[in-house]
Amino acid sequence: MSARDLLVEIGTEELPPKSLKALSSAFTEGVVAALAAAGLKHGPTESFATPRRLGFLIRRLQERQKDQPVTRRGPPVSAAFGADGQPTRAATAFAESCGTSVAALGRVTEAKGEFLHYTGVKPGAATASLLVAMVNESLAKLPIAKRMRWGSGKAEFVRPVHWAVLLFGRDVVPGEVLGLATGRITHGHRFMAPRPITVSSPAGYKKRLATAGKVLASFAERRETIRTRVHALAAAEGLVASTREELLDEVTALTEWPVPLAARFDARYLSLPEEVLIATLEDHQRYFPVREPGGRLSPVFITVANLESRDPAVVRAGNERVVGPRLSDAAFFWEGDRRQPLAARREALGGMTFQAELGSYLQKSERVKALARTLATVTHADPALAVRAAELAKCDLLTGLVGEFPELQGVMGGYFARADGEPAEVAAAMPEQYQPRFAGDVLPQGRVGAALALADKLDTIGGIFAIGQKPSGTRDPFGLRRAALGFLRIVLEQRLDLDLPALIALALEGVRRDLAAVAAARAGAAPRAVPPTIAAEIYDYFMERLRAYHLESGDGTTPEMFEAVLDRRPASPLDFEARLAALVAFLALPDAAALTGANKRIANIQKKSGHAGGGAIDESLFRLPEERALAASLASVAPGVAERLARRDYAAALRQLAQLRPAVDAFFDRVMVMDEDLAVRANRFALLDSVRGLFLEVADLSRLPG
Repeated sequence: MSARDLLVEIGTEELPPKSLKALSSAFTEGVVAALAAAGLKHGPTESFATPRRLGFLIRRLQERQKDQPVTRRGPPVSAAFGADGQPTRAATAFAESCGTSVAALGRVTEAKGEFLHYTGVKPGAATASLLVAMVNESLAKLPIAKRMRWGSGKAEFVRPVHWAVLLFGRDVVPGEVLGLATGRITHGHRFMAPRPITVSSPAGYKKRLATAGKVLASFAERRETIRTRVHALAAAEGLVASTREELLDEVTALTEWPVPLAARFDARYLSLPEEVLIATLEDHQRYFPVREPGGRLSPVFITVANLESRDPAVVRAGNERVVGPRLSDAAFFWEGDRRQPLAARREALGGMTFQAELGSYLQKSERVKALARTLATVTHADPALAVRAAELAKCDLLTGLVGEFPELQGVMGGYFARADGEPAEVAAAMPEQYQPRFAGDVLPQGRVGAALALADKLDTIGGIFAIGQKPSGTRDPFGLRRAALGFLRIVLEQRLDLDLPALIALALEGVRRDLAAVAAARAGAAPRAVPPTIAAEIYDYFMERLRAYHLESGDGTTPEMFEAVLDRRPASPLDFEARLAALVAFLALPDAAALTGANKRIANIQKKSGHAGGGAIDESLFRLPEERALAASLASVAPGVAERLARRDYAAALRQLAQLRPAVDAFFDRVMVMDEDLAVRANRFALLDSVRGLFLEVADLSRLPG
């Protein structure tokens, strides 16, 4: 079947740089998915994304769909023809719907009788007739938080759209995309190549745009060009450029024709904390910092211009003029902030709102302090140091530097705490309270930092749940998902054994107190009532994050395994982990399937009979040797199981319980649980309750499949 290349390009005003990669991928993937749904095969796909365009090239796309065989069963022959043999309305309507005549219809005999039958072919549609709709549908589904309109049209997009290229082979696919007629005219660099550019074929688009338009259309190629040239510039001066991945993506999204230039700032600013310099260069100016071979930051930085200047020195000087005042402001704040000790700012936190119902940052600080004192025993930290760290934790929010660089909260607190002579562990805890900040980030290394990080996260989760603003869908303004997963990572990866329900209760105690205090300060307003179920909801929220942590890790955990352990609601996440690991190992044993089935059978018998459980085993009521054998096996393994459970060696406990299999199998083969003698029946239930009860000390095996 013949095929052609497809080119799609949407020309816009400057697109949001941090969204460009996601928009580009989603646009291409949307159309590729639509082609697959239409049964249209094609070759390789290449995406294009610059500040002023989204597009893609699809090689060797089929020119039309394959013809599809169509078979339809019509009305019964008895209803299709009258007594006179003439077709009824049922027959003619069926024929019309098939696009044929009654005479051309066939007949088919089935179990229910003879029916009219149609066999035909549905011609495949021309690909060109489907493309405009596919492109518009993909654009409509892009992940755009807020769309805008422009001009007098009704089209909506993330930015105003000025042209649309849609070429299938050398032919324009006629249609309208985002309110614009499709064509073959594109536009190059806004300043270096302002004239319209005609694209004759999809295959020549990228080269044509680069040579005539001064635009590198491929995001990946432009990114690699920037990375290579930035490193080469630094190496030419005997230095090493720092090209953080996120910054590299953003600079790539800001340029169409990148030209890196090396520049310098005043070396006296190297006395500032390195994080301040990097935040100024990277976050504020999108410059690449440069280091000396030994790792020390250099006064050289690299900027990436979006054009080739006839006088690069002017561009370089302009960037140096911009960064100078930025660093001067940072130096001013650094000097000014150190004139007042961090602790002296704490009372002023009372005037800084954390959340309207939960009160100020001072109130949050007090809640975190109570939690940190308790958690210090878990992390083996000095409680006094944990309390001191909690008192100072949010004080840097009131400094000028953090006001200018919010991303440095905690980091600057550490610098100020060290400058004030605070204990090293307290100073180190200031940035560690926010760790891990994102997936894969480092965890707090200090014991005080771990206690503070756990306390801060738990307080935030408890408070936000208490005021009814828990995450829903993709909405999570307080970052509770990240906080819960961070909490669990610290606990699990640092092997911290804690009582999560007890800590949740302690956190809610402080939250209820402050809810009442805030309400009282509002001229008699009634405090929000915290539902009694909120503690269980918070525990379940942590468990949902733990479920995702395991299912995404590929450690062999299945949803059913997780539910089997969750049924026991372990207080300690570390204990939960031990049970889960033991269950994974147990299910690999030869006896596991039979014992899992037995647990499920016991649970089903209990459920169907309405048996509530409980009751002591009375050996005098045994009627069959299989009952006595199971009781003897149970008595034999129970002490060893109890000993292993006491030290949380759940894997060993389950291995020992596996010894019950022969007796359990024999019991179910020979013993009827639902005996007519109610006393015997109750005794058999008590025996099975004891068997299942030992397994339940680890997990509920009846929740497993099989």
